[in-house]
Amino acid sequence: MTADVWTAQVAQGYDAASADVYAPEVLGPTVDFLARRAGDRPALEFGIGTGRVALPLAARGVPVAGIELSEPMAAELRRKPGGHAIPVTIGDMATTTAPGRFGLVYAVYNALTLLLTQAEQVRCVRNAAAHLEPGGLLVAEVFVPQLQRLPPGETARPSRVSEHHLVFDVYDVVEQRVTSHHHVVADGRASTFRSPHRYVWPAELDLMARLAGLHRTERWAGWTGAPLTADSASAVSVWQKPAG
Repeated sequence: MTADVWTAQVAQGYDAASADVYAPEVLGPTVDFLARRAGDRPALEFGIGTGRVALPLAARGVPVAGIELSEPMAAELRRKPGGHAIPVTIGDMATTTAPGRFGLVYAVYNALTLLLTQAEQVRCVRNAAAHLEPGGLLVAEVFVPQLQRLPPGETARPSRVSEHHLVFDVYDVVEQRVTSHHHVVADGRASTFRSPHRYVWPAELDLMARLAGLHRTERWAGWTGAPLTADSASAVSVWQKPAG
């Protein structure tokens, strides 16, 4: 995982480029889902970014902390109301330790796929498990690669088309990689950046969790609790650490 992608320029335009996931119909169910599973226990976000989820979750009374690789992204979080009240540990979520133990660790909006090897993803899930108190929950949201939508011989397809943000994904099915090419128009200026990902299948995630001593308790197609099907574009999974 590299911080080179998440530069100051990208961090400053991140919220505008991701306006669709700030929409109440997207963010509201996300926060509701996490708040219910946290209860009165503290939560830790892997890849806290600019605080899209952490800030409204903290406003619901959940004590939230975060791990974030990019200092510019964390700086954007601190500039927001309530941002300074959220402790953020700078480092790689696969190996960095945040102080304390948590009833909930969560990684949303494909954060886990920013780790570009299977070994890093395995270490990340183990790191999450090590932060959990007995009976605690790990929640992860990842995209399900739409390989069936690729025409034979093609490697690229659009994944987001909006007025201010175009994204084209280029797949490497051998290495289980996808590079998202972002084209953003904000404040009358156009910019581009690329974000590499390693997509991870739901069944593969279950094996990673099992290696970390966790067992799956839930799996949905999204934050509203829709069932996961062959046509689902995302998966939200919940694993639990044994209470003993």
